[in-house]
Amino acid sequence: MAVQKVAILTAGGLAPCLSSAIGFLIEAYDRVAKGVEIICYKDGYKGLLLGDKYIVDAEVRANAHVLHGYGGSPIGNSRVKLTNVEDCLKRSLIKEGQNPQDVAAEQLIRDGVDVLHTIGGDDTNTAAADLAKYLKENKKGYNLTVVGLPKTIDNDVYPIRQTLGAWTAAEQGARFFENVVAEHSANPRMLIVHEVMGRNCGWLTAYTARVYRSRLNRKQFLPSIGLTRERREVHGIFVPEMGFDIASEAERLRRVMDEHDCVNIFVSEGAGVESIAAEIESRGQTLPRDPFGHIKLDAVNVGAWFGKQFGAMIGAQKTLVQKSGYFCRSAAPNAKDLALIRRCCEKAVECALAGVSGVVGEDENAKGELRAIEFDRVKGGKPFDIDTRWFLNLLLDIGQKVGPKVAVKRTEE
Repeated sequence: MAVQKVAILTAGGLAPCLSSAIGFLIEAYDRVAKGVEIICYKDGYKGLLLGDKYIVDAEVRANAHVLHGYGGSPIGNSRVKLTNVEDCLKRSLIKEGQNPQDVAAEQLIRDGVDVLHTIGGDDTNTAAADLAKYLKENKKGYNLTVVGLPKTIDNDVYPIRQTLGAWTAAEQGARFFENVVAEHSANPRMLIVHEVMGRNCGWLTAYTARVYRSRLNRKQFLPSIGLTRERREVHGIFVPEMGFDIASEAERLRRVMDEHDCVNIFVSEGAGVESIAAEIESRGQTLPRDPFGHIKLDAVNVGAWFGKQFGAMIGAQKTLVQKSGYFCRSAAPNAKDLALIRRCCEKAVECALAGVSGVVGEDENAKGELRAIEFDRVKGGKPFDIDTRWFLNLLLDIGQKVGPKVAVKRTEE
């Protein structure tokens, strides 16, 4: 049956791809299937449950290119899990006795949606696949094609080579730290902790450091008046996938502090979170969790923990913890990401019109082919490979030893 109506929703946290992905999807449909109606549910699954939506009219179609220049999502996001009945009730998204999946399914039927495009992490996309299955099994065989796009700045989705927005997030994190690092001159013996946002953000932390140092290579310095590269260097990188000996690292970093009067480290927001959380909960404190059951990272405050531990051990007079996450994830996509987003959106429309469901991405298990990857193969929490050559070279350049591999627990978005 020909596709007559398409719905788009964005969900989960922000990434530098949401606005542009909406724009590219609209442009692609306008180019190859002009008669298809398009709606966008407001605030992700919240809008779907409430029937709250935008109609993509002639003005939006003519100006969809405007969306490529913005970060965020013009149609809004939310963190709503359709299988979490208690949370949906608490938010007044359903009534007592209702099943969120059933409410969402009925709304899709009322709207006459043939294709649902979800732009989100693994949970956003697999939730839509579950919804399509529910429709088929419980709504007289209603056929919904679901084609997702992989949004996450962590670049941690199996088996996708590169998720949308991750390159931009790393570039923006590097730009963020270019300003923050100047704080080393505000106080003697300054420790600066750059906390990179993300539960499974080993790749993002490491790649941000790589981009930052690449940008540092292009700068001119004046050592005779104290303007040295060493004071703006990355002195340590700590990711969830690599263990480290805090005593030996502190000894190494103390030597850096003694010589250059400052230390700058990059830390993943999820680095050591389980052990830090266990330490906090052992004192009788209950940590809050999100609708997906994850410990809220703000409550653990990994950056502050690293700052406190290292600050005391390396003799810092002042410790500054700066989080780049909101700055990075809200950016408009760079040229490299825009090219990938366009390719993925064009493939997503091609798959949708052919009735092929899946998450569109470069399949690592199919020689990087851009295709609709089967939903049962899409999972979050893909660990960063610390044996990657550029990462090993990065550690070698800054004088940090490669630590042991740490098994990272898979989490959803």
